[in-house]
This record gives sequence, C-alpha cells and structure tokens, in this order.
Amino acid sequence: MGRFLLRRLWQAIPTIAGVMLLLFILFHQVGGDPAEQLAGLIADPVRVAEIRASLGVDRPWWEQLGLFAREVLTFDFGRSWATNEEVRNIFATRLGPTLTVMLPVLVLETVIGALLALLVAAVRGSLTDRAVMVLCTVAMSISFLVYIIVFQYLFGFRLGWFPVQGWSDDPLRNLAVYAPLPVLCAVAVSIAPQVRLYRSFLLEELEQDYVRTARAKGLAERTVMLRHVLRNAAIPILTNVAIHLPGVFVGSFLLEKFFSIPGLGREVIAAVERSDFPVIKAVTVGLVLLTMLINLLVDVLYRIADPRMAGRNA
Repeated sequence: MGRFLLRRLWQAIPTIAGVMLLLFILFHQVGGDPAEQLAGLIADPVRVAEIRASLGVDRPWWEQLGLFAREVLTFDFGRSWATNEEVRNIFATRLGPTLTVMLPVLVLETVIGALLALLVAAVRGSLTDRAVMVLCTVAMSISFLVYIIVFQYLFGFRLGWFPVQGWSDDPLRNLAVYAPLPVLCAVAVSIAPQVRLYRSFLLEELEQDYVRTARAKGLAERTVMLRHVLRNAAIPILTNVAIHLPGVFVGSFLLEKFFSIPGLGREVIAAVERSDFPVIKAVTVGLVLLTMLINLLVDVLYRIADPRMAGRNA
C-alpha cells in the first residue's frame, strides 16, 4: 500500500503542474489587469503603475508564474482586494460552516441512495420499481431553487421545525439547529439521480453469473444482495461519489446564499461579484487539490472494496 501511495503521489505532480499552468494562463490572460480593477474607474496612471508593481504583474511572465507557484505551494494568496482580510483567514473561518452542511449531505445522499437503489433493484420490474422511477424522474425535473423555496416555507414558516436562516459560534448548535434544513433540502435534490444511477449499477451486477451461482447454492436473497451484489457495485458507486464530491461543495454556494450560512460558498459568490481575484484563485486551487486528493482516496477504497485490484496495481 505504501508503494502504491508513493507512486500515485508522484504521478499527481505533473497533473497538478499542468493544471496550475492552465489556471495561471486563465487568470492572467482572461482576467484583465488587476491593477486597473483595484484603482477604480477613474484611475491615476501613476497609481495604476504602483499597484502593478506591488502585485508583481509588471514583471515578465516567467517571474509571475514563479510567484503563482509559490502562492500555491504555501497557500498564501495575500489579502482580499475587497475586505483586506488574509485569504488564509477566510478559509480558516469559512471552511467550518461549509463542512458542517456538506459532509452530512455527502454521507446521507450516498447511504440513502445506495439503500433505496438496493431495495428497488430487488423488486425490479414490479409496480413499486416503476413508481419509484417515475417519482425520481419528476424530482429530477424540479429546479433546485423550487426545493429551497418549498422547504423554507413548509419546514420553516408553516411547521416551524427549523430556522430559515442563521448561524452561531457553537458548532454543535449549528449542526443541530441551523444545518438540518439546508442538509434536508440538498439531500432531497440529490437523492433522485443517485437512486436511478445506483439502481442501474445494481441491475448490471444482478445479471452476472456469480449471482445465479449464489442463488443456486441456496443463499438467502438478502445475503446475495448485500454480500455479493452491493459489494461488487461498490466500485462504480465509489467512482460516482469521487466525480460528484467536488460538485457537492460547489452546490453549497446556493445553499449558503439562501440560508445565510457564513461559509466558503457565500464568500466565493461575493468574491465573483467584486472581482476579488485572490479569493477566487485560492478557491479554484483548493478545488483542484481537493479533486486530486479525492481521486487518491477513492483509489485506496477500490483496493479495499475489491482486493483483486491490489494485484493489478502492485
């Protein structure tokens, strides 16, 4: 396992370098002149030149690329242009609320989606199966904003079970009081596509020869579904989770905006509105590194779920 991890980390280096080069080109060629944005619409040319010198954008491109690489390696992107707050501090103070909401969403949508898909696959072709698929199709056709409005009205205003907006300094209170409604909303949005996708994975496994062999040996249907079918379907399920996970954090942008959660999502929206490039760059780089880490973690989980892969990747 140690050799496998070292090899994967070594292989990730050129990938990260290529992504960083692409980000550098996008931010410096497409983003415009940051000095003019900081100086304002009516800017003194002398002031613009001073800002360009302080930001280092008046240097040759290879020196600017070196500065960007140093920012990535140290994760020190300076200060926000809009609030003058250190970008590091923004991550340190906003990451907690985002994780408080999105980690329960990820766990619940994966577990509930897999279990519901398992139950539906076990009765495939039945009226229950068809009804669930119709409900999933209808649920997928409804906009995320509709879910937010309906859930806020029903569970917040009508039933009064949860506050519609708010946050506190107590993590346990946030998890018990303020996070349930946005978590419930996000899970409701994502559960339908998860059930449809995981059901297709399970149905594909049910057609395999090993399932017929297990049933011929007299194993109970529950044992066949849980021990054999679900375990073999874990590989594509893990792949879907890995692909979906960065999107889960991106999806937190709307939740944090509508539920007034002081997390990274709301900060990113504000940074885009204000063209706050240091914050945008830091979030973009963070998502890239998160994606690389998730891919590595999923590869490790592959080997745990299917020991045969250890021999292939040794």
